[in-house]
Amino acid sequence: MRNSILILLLVIQTICRAADSYPRNEAIDILHYQFRLELNDSTDRIGGETAIDIRFKKVINNFELDLVNVNPKGQGMIVSAVLLDGKPLEFSHKNDRLKIMLPAVTTIGAESKFVIRYSGIPQDGLIISKNKFGDRTFFGDNWPNRAHHWLPTIDHPYEKASCEFIITAPEQYSVIGTGVKLEESATGKKMKTTHWKTSVALPTKVMVIGVARFATKYEGIVNGVSLESWVYPQNRLEGFSAYAIAAGPLNFFNKMIAPYPYEKLANVQSTTRYGGMENAGNIFYFENSVGGKQDIETLVAHEVAHQWFGDSASEADWYHVWLSEGFATYGAHLYLESIYGSKRLAEDMEQDKNAIKEYNIKNPSAIVNTSVTDLTKILNTNSYEKGSWVLHMLRHEIGDDKFWQGIREYYEQYQFGNAITDDFRKVMEKVSGRDLKLFFDQWIFKAGQPGLGVTWSYDSKKKLLNLEVEQRTSVFDFPLEIGITNTAGMEKIEKIHISAQKQHFQLPVDNISKLRLDPGNWLLYSADLKEIRK
Repeated sequence: MRNSILILLLVIQTICRAADSYPRNEAIDILHYQFRLELNDSTDRIGGETAIDIRFKKVINNFELDLVNVNPKGQGMIVSAVLLDGKPLEFSHKNDRLKIMLPAVTTIGAESKFVIRYSGIPQDGLIISKNKFGDRTFFGDNWPNRAHHWLPTIDHPYEKASCEFIITAPEQYSVIGTGVKLEESATGKKMKTTHWKTSVALPTKVMVIGVARFATKYEGIVNGVSLESWVYPQNRLEGFSAYAIAAGPLNFFNKMIAPYPYEKLANVQSTTRYGGMENAGNIFYFENSVGGKQDIETLVAHEVAHQWFGDSASEADWYHVWLSEGFATYGAHLYLESIYGSKRLAEDMEQDKNAIKEYNIKNPSAIVNTSVTDLTKILNTNSYEKGSWVLHMLRHEIGDDKFWQGIREYYEQYQFGNAITDDFRKVMEKVSGRDLKLFFDQWIFKAGQPGLGVTWSYDSKKKLLNLEVEQRTSVFDFPLEIGITNTAGMEKIEKIHISAQKQHFQLPVDNISKLRLDPGNWLLYSADLKEIRK
């Protein structure tokens, strides 16, 4: 998902519950969801039947799923039956939780299939509306925990499962969904059924459908993956042209990280809340991403990077969303660097640095901030731009080769699984042979960044550069590179290590005409630099 600096992020009206309102259910493991849904044009009411394959990890006699109840406006889901082997089970449905009573206590390791029948009008999650052309559309929009508005699930990123969607809708609509298309059949009364299925484990946030009038173009096969564009017919030509650029980042991340993890990559014009949503195998973009003068190259690269980080290697908890958003932000920068060179990277990082400074003046907080209670607020400049900057600094800290090796090993280890920040740190420590705990503690779990006051003077007799460095905010521990230009115009790089509030440094220098701090733009900091003439 892309934040408001690069795209239009619409105001979220639904208040999401706090992360700790969704405790982990350690007793069950969901293996597979089969979602059957009926959509229509006469009402926003949907009919649903979900079959869920569950493996039991503990001895229990009941378990709970997330599913929203009906609110005073009549929006929400009503469960009519829960079945096991065709036999009805007792259940209760309140406080947005569906509690299912088992006929007997479970056996550890046993697997069962439960069927839940329900219907209702989605308040959220499945966005039923009209697009900018006045055409009716249906789009899944599950992030961060909105799948349970229309699907009975464990609606938490730690729980991953494969899924399939079997959608019956009016015949004029095309249906895009997670996975590979298995069927599209007329089913009478001007209706048709479309079946999409994936065997890949996903978090609920990225398993979705889109139902609309679409023009579809199959761009070709890129490294064995079908690259597709799905756009509104009124934007057919410009939409196909705009989304074709996805081939570039798809090739780049295939080469630099690992083979693409899904059956297809469909880029979809949509009518939802976010500028871009990285649904696995079918990315949804805001409807004005095509048909205007939008430059969406960065946005597309960001969402394609998510297919590896966020979708496949997922954060185990919302608080660690930088492992998704920071990775996608820096991934887009790396792709653009590969196309346009280091100057483009420097410009992008400087722009992000300014955004971070501005954000932290009003919102001094760490990247991983467990005090947040509104999940929508976890999507912020810290998780996007600052997370990206942490990766940028880490790349410089351990070198390009070790950085890319670590990124690949981290992905390989957590592909189709979940991780938290410490998991990533341990992989990078193993690859680099470095203790990186301090690095991660101060850049991820500590608020702010260094604010320096630096004065310098040159003693021409002793040929010494004198530096006085003061940390004006909290104390950080980091290397600072100094670019020293001599009177012949030649610059050399020296490195000092900052670790205290006030420090004095002397560097032997033959002559000096100019001094620059962090000439390579590898450090997230601010500084006032002043020369003292003697």
